[in-house]
Amino acid sequence: MQLRKENILIVDDDVNILELLQRHLQSWNYHVFKAISVKEAVTILRDTSIDLLITDLKMPEVDGFELIKFVSEHYPKLPKLVVTGYPSVQDSLAAIKSGVVDYLTKPFTKEELKSALGKSLVISEVKMQQSKVLSQRKNKTYGDIIGNSEKINDVIQIIERVKDNKATVFIKGESGTGKELVARAIHYQGQFSRAPFIAVNCGAIPENLLEAELFGYVKGAFTGAETNREGFFQAANGGTIFLDEIGNASLAVQSRLLRVLQEKEVVKVGTTKSEKIDVRIVAATNSDLKAMIQKQSFREDLFYRLTVVEIDIPPLRERKDDIQLLVDKFLFKYGVEYKDRFIKITPEALTVLNRYDWPGNIRELENIIQRAVIMCDKEINVEHLPEHIKYNLNFSSESLQPLKVIEKQYIEKVLRATGNNKTKAAEILQIDRKTIRQKLSE
Repeated sequence: MQLRKENILIVDDDVNILELLQRHLQSWNYHVFKAISVKEAVTILRDTSIDLLITDLKMPEVDGFELIKFVSEHYPKLPKLVVTGYPSVQDSLAAIKSGVVDYLTKPFTKEELKSALGKSLVISEVKMQQSKVLSQRKNKTYGDIIGNSEKINDVIQIIERVKDNKATVFIKGESGTGKELVARAIHYQGQFSRAPFIAVNCGAIPENLLEAELFGYVKGAFTGAETNREGFFQAANGGTIFLDEIGNASLAVQSRLLRVLQEKEVVKVGTTKSEKIDVRIVAATNSDLKAMIQKQSFREDLFYRLTVVEIDIPPLRERKDDIQLLVDKFLFKYGVEYKDRFIKITPEALTVLNRYDWPGNIRELENIIQRAVIMCDKEINVEHLPEHIKYNLNFSSESLQPLKVIEKQYIEKVLRATGNNKTKAAEILQIDRKTIRQKLSE
């Protein structure tokens, strides 16, 4: 095989091995970068284009296995070669499972290194072009709700209980969990599906306008009220009104809502005349209403009126069995929209998605798939996923130590780097050999 000049990063806490590998690699016309720790290696990877990683496994603080995991997700196309002085069947299998192309045991010959080097670069090139993909699974849906996990099935069972009556429903859940989808399922899966469904985001309407938008107003009720106007409640008459982010409603609006729930009537802003209304109220929030009650920013009597039936939507991190189904939905949706075809996803990319905790829930997952579909050609690979969801290394913060300890560690580091040559070490430290001997004796 004709070897090319490429950038190779070698990582080992043994300076002698680093120098040996560097001599061999440079003799084959490769450009070499050296790192004596995983932390230093990560810095080089972020600042330099590397074509091959050669790493030891047993290293202090963070070992080579952690580096391999990090590289596999942040630099999935980068081939990896392990060189170790502590061979074991378990380590060999673990390294290969982590995507390592070859595994060399110290000591090794120059020819063994050359063979492993060529194999790593060739196999990696083939692997880049032959990624396996998961077969498409049929989504299990309930309305627009997708999922087959136990927790989402619990939600669907409650919807089945309330869909054909007009009991007030209160939906709890973190932002992005799909509260409006649940509200729509309650309405459209039941016998009132032909009636209006009106969704109102109480957090998106200015506080001084929310009251008029919900209940309507009469001409002259306030500046700009030039005609009589129906509100959202009147528009939803006979059907369902979904009040999202109900915790943002002012106390004045809360008082009017309480009247609607108690008397089944609304009063437009600017009049005292009431109108009978037949509407199911579904409310939702990601706020802690009980804490707001303690602060007297939410009415306790309204809280109990709203929570006749409660539905608690689980966050995505608690229903990871549904991630594959959701991903398939978004792949089809955005594949057709942007590429005119169904986009696939590799098993490696799906593994990353399954491991992530999804603080932004389904909305975050959809945004990531949407971006990945735009960035890929025919399938989504790990490289198309954002950095923050991939495997990351956590380096321990350095503890404060006495100056003598730090001085000792640095002198030992310089001596290791110079092959215990005290004259060279003295030149680097800008002290004489006598001082080095004195420090060592201390």
